[in-house]
Amino acid sequence: MHSYEDVKQDLVDNPKTWLVTGVAGFIGSNILEALLLLDQNVIGLDNFATGNTSNLDDVKTEVSSQQWNRFQFTRGDICNYTTCKEVTEGVDYVLHQAALGSVPRSIAAPIDSNAANITGFLNMLQAAKDVDVKSFTYASSSSTYGDHPALPKIEENIGNPLSPYAVTKCVNELYAEVFARTYGFKAIGLRYFNVFGKRQDPSGTYAAVIPKWTSAIINGDEVFINGDGETTRDFCYIDNAVQMNILSAVADDSAKDEVYNVAFGDRTSLNDLFSALIEALNQNSIDIRTKPTYRDFRAGDVRHSLADISKAKKILGYHPLFNISQGIQKAIPWYVKKLRNYQ
Repeated sequence: MHSYEDVKQDLVDNPKTWLVTGVAGFIGSNILEALLLLDQNVIGLDNFATGNTSNLDDVKTEVSSQQWNRFQFTRGDICNYTTCKEVTEGVDYVLHQAALGSVPRSIAAPIDSNAANITGFLNMLQAAKDVDVKSFTYASSSSTYGDHPALPKIEENIGNPLSPYAVTKCVNELYAEVFARTYGFKAIGLRYFNVFGKRQDPSGTYAAVIPKWTSAIINGDEVFINGDGETTRDFCYIDNAVQMNILSAVADDSAKDEVYNVAFGDRTSLNDLFSALIEALNQNSIDIRTKPTYRDFRAGDVRHSLADISKAKKILGYHPLFNISQGIQKAIPWYVKKLRNYQ
């Protein structure tokens, strides 16, 4: 097991070819940026169901022209196996981020979530096995813990899923286990806990809480808190999630056929989150005095969430560098600039 800095230096010295699915999305585009800055060769796949070309344009401004030329984009759908097979040929590492996220979206359209998150996942897993890639890392979710009441969340203890989205991520993990047992093809699943940061879309019905609230506050719109505001989440800054993807990709075989929590290992209430966003915006020359509006709890949501990240630390060498406060300080200037450009 090597440190993250050692892993990055080794990649610079020995460039690899990576496939990032969902590359135009929030997490995918941040992974793309990190890999290009390490002079890696990246193939990206996206159908723009939730991704956006502006995310790719944004990455282009953050890397050199030589680094950008290492990126090859394919517009396609993971629900098409032929497409999955074509983009996986010649790849060393697969980072599978493509999915239809959001618990509310899955409740409104479970068939769509099933197609992208289960059929699409199986297509990518099969394609990666068929071309014998070195490693396959996929995005799972903290939603797999379902109604299991214990805190913190430990990888071995999950409950009953509370939404169609959670079902799809549980199935991903089951397929990964079966592929390891049946074919000897071992994957790593990453259970994301409320990842946030630049390029997370603030618009739309299913926007995540931090970008949605940030946008509403800046625009003077009403901010809604579901429940009493004492619901807690383990918010994880995007750079921590990127670190976990890279560490997982290059991990030894003994670390595979496992799932790992991706979080900071601390929890924050929605009330405290709102106060932290107000403070950060005020520090970025946006004078805000707004107060939130409370409404009913949202269907499918768990009350509290907190990750135990000791497994990732011990086996992968994970060391999250940004807590929620540090992450907000890094993310808010990006949102202020982005949203002001739209006004």
